[in-house]
Amino acid sequence: MESNAGNRFANFFKEGKYVVLKNYLYNYLLRKRAIEKCLQPESPTLILEVGSGISPVVTNFNPTVYSDLSFEAVKILKQHQPAGHYVVADGMHLPFKRNRFSHIICSEVLEHVADDLRALKEMARTLKQPHGTLIVTVPHRKCYFTNDDDFVSHYRRYELSEIKGRLRSSGLKPVHTQKVLGPLEKITMIMVVFLFTRIQKNKTGKNSTSQRRSSRWMILFAYFFEWANIFYKGYAWLDAVMMPRSFSSVILVRSILNK
Repeated sequence: MESNAGNRFANFFKEGKYVVLKNYLYNYLLRKRAIEKCLQPESPTLILEVGSGISPVVTNFNPTVYSDLSFEAVKILKQHQPAGHYVVADGMHLPFKRNRFSHIICSEVLEHVADDLRALKEMARTLKQPHGTLIVTVPHRKCYFTNDDDFVSHYRRYELSEIKGRLRSSGLKPVHTQKVLGPLEKITMIMVVFLFTRIQKNKTGKNSTSQRRSSRWMILFAYFFEWANIFYKGYAWLDAVMMPRSFSSVILVRSILNK
């Protein structure tokens, strides 16, 4: 994640079990699939993933540079995925020279950045001339802004015309858009966040013995969680395919440098 210290998921960075569970999430898997599918015909020479957090979406391409504002997140990522290069960096102030990366990936990050236009200009600055490519995914539709957006400290959701306008203002030309997730994902996350906050309230005040007892179920829960998300991923993918783009909850936009 980038630049938003209020993001509550940062509280999980020190828990190894969170890394495992997050990598099973159906919406993460579908974003990862969509981005890697875009990259496959491109033959990238050097990739930068901005705001990779502990679960980057680019894992099958080398060489890749992973950057995140959180030192703790970068440290954990390096422990779990030794391949790659790692940099602690703010997306609004990238510590790289111009004309550096053939591809930049920015997935579910811009909505966490106070000045998203500045971040996009920084990415455009570091893209390699003349065919540098930026792939972003962002939460779609302002009318979908609800409790789950507030929970993870989103500054905003985007209309498609809005994110395209920001890309053009940054010196980029949008050339491809696609649906990644549909309204089912939005409904699911509203329910998950509601249940999660209720569980967290109930856990307050429990003694260490109770917490140790609950941790014994973690292995079993992780196994169930993995298979449940694999199963649910199919429904979420079908929902995204069938629903009109105006209903999409997450969209992907691929842009190139505007000559």
